[in-house]
Amino acid sequence: MSKQAAGTAAPALARYRVVHETRYAYRNMVTLSQQYLHLRPRDFAFQQTESHRIWADPLENDGSVGVDYFGNHTRHITLTTPHRTLLVHAASTVTLKPRPTLTDIAGAPAWESVRELMSEVQFSAVQEACRYLYASPHVSCGGDLAEYARPSFPAGRPLLDAALELTERIFDDFEFDGEATDISTPLEAVLKGRRGVCQDFAQLMIGGLRSLGLPARYVSGYILTHPPEGQPRMIGADASHAWVSVFCPDLGWVDFDPTNRCLVQSEHITLGWGRDFSDVTPMRGIVLGGGTHSLQVNVTVTPLPEPADAA
Repeated sequence: MSKQAAGTAAPALARYRVVHETRYAYRNMVTLSQQYLHLRPRDFAFQQTESHRIWADPLENDGSVGVDYFGNHTRHITLTTPHRTLLVHAASTVTLKPRPTLTDIAGAPAWESVRELMSEVQFSAVQEACRYLYASPHVSCGGDLAEYARPSFPAGRPLLDAALELTERIFDDFEFDGEATDISTPLEAVLKGRRGVCQDFAQLMIGGLRSLGLPARYVSGYILTHPPEGQPRMIGADASHAWVSVFCPDLGWVDFDPTNRCLVQSEHITLGWGRDFSDVTPMRGIVLGGGTHSLQVNVTVTPLPEPADAA
């Protein structure tokens, strides 16, 4: 979950191959493992999945695919072969289309009008957005979060202009620190300590927006990282990532990345979205046996050439 600078210009088309490997090593033998996966990239207006494959070592004995409450692709796998290591390998190729730019978001309505619109449930888009308006397992709502977000939302300010400033403030105010938090760290502790990772910054921004009455959802995926100038790209050096999607009646959902201080454009690949991290965990499950274990996750995002017929 890296922190890097990112640009705002979107190319006509972008294509990536993403390889995500999760490896567990157990102290004792595992006799049964059942895993629930969010590892297939989501298809929506700005992204299409060209190909996708998941395999496990040891091989799964049973499996099924589905769609969760939020419309994300899911997969259940069951392994009954005794094992001390488990590898889950997911490989996908995706195509990204241009998203709204800074120019596009400049004409968004005032944030107060969007807040008021949330009570007009006769609109289907508003009904869907209301799923992301309230507190959730990892995102609290309250005075401290509202107080932090409020300086970016003076009366009459366009919603997306305010959201972009909040994105930039989180980048400036908080330090990226992979050791400062874990998945159970409450937002109040992140706000006080001013340190965390992309998951924390995304959920902090979501909590601030929801505390002001604005719908915001958590997006799980990947980001293309850039090696130092003159250095080759390293296999497995990319990372899972998280950012924020804000509902705007005119443009739909618009994505912001507080970890990288940017409006999401052409270097973010979306796995799925939900209320917070718990809704779109890439991999979670239960095992029989195993004892203590170690976990290693490697992600490689490789840019691909545009298809010959892209024009």
